[in-house]
Parts: sequence; C-alpha cells; structure tokens
Amino acid sequence: MKSSRKTVTAEKFDKAFEEGKDLTPYLDLHSAKAQHPTQRINVDVPKDLLEKVDREAARIGVPRTSLIKIWIAEKLDFLRRAA
Repeated sequence: MKSSRKTVTAEKFDKAFEEGKDLTPYLDLHSAKAQHPTQRINVDVPKDLLEKVDREAARIGVPRTSLIKIWIAEKLDFLRRAA
C-alpha cells in the first residue's frame, strides 16, 4: 500500500509549524505512538462509580483508562491555573 504522506524539508516543515499550518499531511499517524514513561497503579473504586466511568468512556469512544488519565490531567491543569 502506497503512503499518502507528503515529504517536506525540515526548513519548510518548521516554517509551516511557525505559521500555524496543518502539518498532518507530513506525519505518519498510523505508526505514531506516545513515548511517555508510565507507572502502573491500582485504584479501588466503588462498582457504581466505575460503571459511570465506563458509560462516559463508551459515550465518547475512548478506553476507560484513557478517560481517567484525561480527567486527572484536566484536574491537575485546573489546580495549577487556580494557584
């Protein structure tokens, strides 16, 4: 299968970035993966709370763990801004 990705020089890519242009035609999003170090944790939550989380995750179409990470990040950002 041929890639539909465009090629561009680093200078043109940087210029497009600085101008706020859409860079997605130059990115291979199918093989992109986040490279953040992770630490596994266990959290005990009541079943009814977990069911609510699962319903919301299903509603927006993301895995449960992704939604929980999003919510934690949003709360920490809110607290940082409020300080």
